[in-house]
Amino acid sequence: MSDLAARAVGGDQDALREIVRELRDPLYRLALRMVWRPADAEDATQEILIQVITRLSSFRGEAKLLTWAYQIGVNYLLNLRRKTPQEERELSLDEFRDGLADGLADTDYAGPEAELLAHEVRLSCTQAVLQCLERSERIAFVLGEIFELNSTEAAWVLDVSPAAYRKRLERARERLRAFMGSTCGIVTPQGFCRCARRVDKAVSVGRVDVRQPVYAGHAVNGRGVQEAAAQLHRLHDAASVLRAHPDYAAPRDRTEAIVGLLSSGTFPLLDD
Repeated sequence: MSDLAARAVGGDQDALREIVRELRDPLYRLALRMVWRPADAEDATQEILIQVITRLSSFRGEAKLLTWAYQIGVNYLLNLRRKTPQEERELSLDEFRDGLADGLADTDYAGPEAELLAHEVRLSCTQAVLQCLERSERIAFVLGEIFELNSTEAAWVLDVSPAAYRKRLERARERLRAFMGSTCGIVTPQGFCRCARRVDKAVSVGRVDVRQPVYAGHAVNGRGVQEAAAQLHRLHDAASVLRAHPDYAAPRDRTEAIVGLLSSGTFPLLDD
């Protein structure tokens, strides 16, 4: 990838396109885990990709190109002024647990597209859970447990020592383990919440759109909803449940437009 970056810096448009296409989905998935809503993740991904491309001349191969791009993305996302609804409300995991208990049905939803809507509840819930962590803990968990970077790589992305990173990650793990262990029926039979019993409530308050599920109906590039969910039959720990999302794909029209913009000559493509 360092050769590819050098070619792009040298003006090779095919190399530039390849870099954007290699990075856009991982960066979109990073943004989606941090900002929750796909529309906000799309905006963030566009901004991050522009920053990555315009800084390519400073890439020295000190890490993999994707890891280097993660560092740029993380800096952008941690400093993003726009807040998620949970951040606006300063919603705690305890408050989120109380909300899950409210309106939980006695039986599983049995209406049309029952399985699809149960997946949608699970995916939207696990997205929302992450937003109850403050950003520094959320990104530590996302990098280590969801993207499975080792502590050295994750610490480099965050520009902290590996020891400081491990401490931050462990705090996030402990909080999420306690929450999921007392709440989520996928993690433990003692958890009171069941995705299929949350469907009616989620639909009634507008958190789930029966006609257009946001997460279960999202475009993917790789692992789909069913394949991602299959691991839940084998693994029942909190991290696995939070990790079991499809391989969401970034919107192609917006990322292709970035290449066109940066190649047009009307935008400073690469900083010297």
